[in-house]
Amino acid sequence: MMKVLVVDDDVVSRMVLMHLVDSCGTFDIVEAEDGADAWQQLEAGLRPAICFCDLRMPRLSGMELLQRIKQHAELQAMPFVLVTSATDGDTVRLASDAGAAGYVVKPFQADQVRVHLARFLTPPAPAPGEGEHHAETPAATQLRLGINAERLLVYLGGFQSQLAAAGEELHQLQASGDQQETRLRLERLHTGCVTLGLHGAAAGLLAVLAGQLSGMNVQAVLSGVQRAVARQADLTRQALG
Repeated sequence: MMKVLVVDDDVVSRMVLMHLVDSCGTFDIVEAEDGADAWQQLEAGLRPAICFCDLRMPRLSGMELLQRIKQHAELQAMPFVLVTSATDGDTVRLASDAGAAGYVVKPFQADQVRVHLARFLTPPAPAPGEGEHHAETPAATQLRLGINAERLLVYLGGFQSQLAAAGEELHQLQASGDQQETRLRLERLHTGCVTLGLHGAAAGLLAVLAGQLSGMNVQAVLSGVQRAVARQADLTRQALG
């Protein structure tokens, strides 16, 4: 069973976060009362699939724990999600520069947590021939996100604009040989697909991320994601009548 490490010196916050992780799927949740406790467990051999860690803690802060993890050969690839009440750009930029996979903001929302666990969840199997178009119904997405159809169309339109810009940006990144930034951009697009319930498109991005990031593969999967988003937008508009 996949292990998830939850680190927070505030026991109530830790319990809430553990409950949200548990509500997203079947995981073996390991808790640590602060960064020092977490590091002790990691040094003793704990190898979680992902870590959610509070930013501000005594003894060893979340940022300090992240820096240690990124210097450890066996741990550096583990996604590390910072938990914070701060929403300022400096905090987010500092976490990103240090190698954080993302962050969640207190008070916690289930969708913030689910997005980071999506790569470890198995989506429903697509119907035969569905492939890249395998997705939630627009109504299910609206219910999960707590929005109406008009707002979903805004989200889908914004994602379409992001995808349109991503093609040229990714081409330039690959031409310059910047594979790390290419991977980060694709992971952000994957998060967008997961958030919007686009299961087939998300699976296509994961397949590319798991293999060689060739220009042909990246552009092909981007085209598939664009088609999936356009189809979902059409279905949403049809539901509106």
